[in-house]
Amino acid sequence: MTVEHAPRTSTYPSREDLGRAAATAAAEAIRTAIAETGRARIMLAAAPSQSATLAALATAPDLDWSRVECFHMDEYVGLSPEASQSFRNWLHRSFLDKVPQATFHPLSPEDGPDAYATLMGDEPFDLVLFGLGVNGHLAFNDPPADFDDPQAAKVVALDETSRRQQVDEGNFPELSDVPTHAVTVTIPRLLNARALIGSVPGSVKRQAVCDSLNQPISPDYPGTALRTHPHVQLFLDTESAP
Repeated sequence: MTVEHAPRTSTYPSREDLGRAAATAAAEAIRTAIAETGRARIMLAAAPSQSATLAALATAPDLDWSRVECFHMDEYVGLSPEASQSFRNWLHRSFLDKVPQATFHPLSPEDGPDAYATLMGDEPFDLVLFGLGVNGHLAFNDPPADFDDPQAAKVVALDETSRRQQVDEGNFPELSDVPTHAVTVTIPRLLNARALIGSVPGSVKRQAVCDSLNQPISPDYPGTALRTHPHVQLFLDTESAP
């Protein structure tokens, strides 16, 4: 029987306010992990919804980034490693170049999902920073998502809603330009973490937030998997709050 937990939700007047609040919580989780174990392992989402949070986190005080290992949730298959739309490149521009002392483990589709699964290992992440897709996806686990996936990472076909979101967010000019497949970290591996912090701004995400909080826990609503974890914080703005 699944034990359900209500994520702690908070709403802010702007994306910037949301980002500062989420970054404050994230920094505290990282400091705690370093104090307890000497290091912190964090999983990063790469999306415009994360921009304000990552910008604020990069300037958080009293963080020893040399003790932080960073992973990321997904990467397109078939996209040039130099492409600006590459998630690893986006993370460098938005965050990693600002904290060069941190160790980054990029996901390389050329190496395959099993290689990244090995790199991640079985140890829980200290912190997962996530967003929600328009269709409620976590990473690129589109509905219906596998809540019991035995793999830690896998190749997935992206549904049209996920691909259309990339166009709507200005990442690609046309739907035909968006890759059809990606390597994604699976939901069970993402939830294997001490804490999860979500930054979900914008009116286009309101339905995904509402579904994640209120629909029955189901693969048809990937975000509902968050309610199986006891330590989830969800940061919203006035546009995304149900």
